[in-house]
Amino acid sequence: MEDIKKHFTEAQDALSKFIGNPDSFKSIEKAGQMLVRAIQNGNQIISCGNGGSMCDAMHFAEELSGKYRNDRPAYPAIAISDPAYLSCVANDYGYEFVFSRMVEAMGKNGDVLVAISTSGNSGNILNAINAAKAKAMLVIGLTGKDGGEMAAFCDAEIRAPESEYADRAQEIHIKVIHSLIDYVERNLAKS
Repeated sequence: MEDIKKHFTEAQDALSKFIGNPDSFKSIEKAGQMLVRAIQNGNQIISCGNGGSMCDAMHFAEELSGKYRNDRPAYPAIAISDPAYLSCVANDYGYEFVFSRMVEAMGKNGDVLVAISTSGNSGNILNAINAAKAKAMLVIGLTGKDGGEMAAFCDAEIRAPESEYADRAQEIHIKVIHSLIDYVERNLAKS
């Protein structure tokens, strides 16, 4: 019973640390503003991540292009997650390039890349960020631990508190994703 309860108390602790850091909300607001401006300017949002972070990237894109809480126009967002595409690029170029090739193909000036990595050190995410920067895209990073290498290259970095395992960071990331989508919906409804 205690092992089960520990999952919830650890999650509560991580959330309390995130809430206790005023930079958390400043970063979310900054990222939200970037997303709103991009959509208002006719740009798109591209998201990516590995494993559970890919699921988060997909959830983020489908809530923007589909619906979160309220009926409204669809917003241009896509996750790099097509298995045929991923296996093609992994086979031809290597797994390190599965996200950067799509950013290179589809990204344009003013678009936003939402890059998700609990360590901040995933090679294929770093390559995607480099490809985004080469296209004059903005980068929002959802990270954990100390932010890793990617922290220095994000226009807005939202960092989950340090934790022993990635699951605590992923739990913060999904809350951040929902907050960002809500921010976009509320602010675009005003314009």
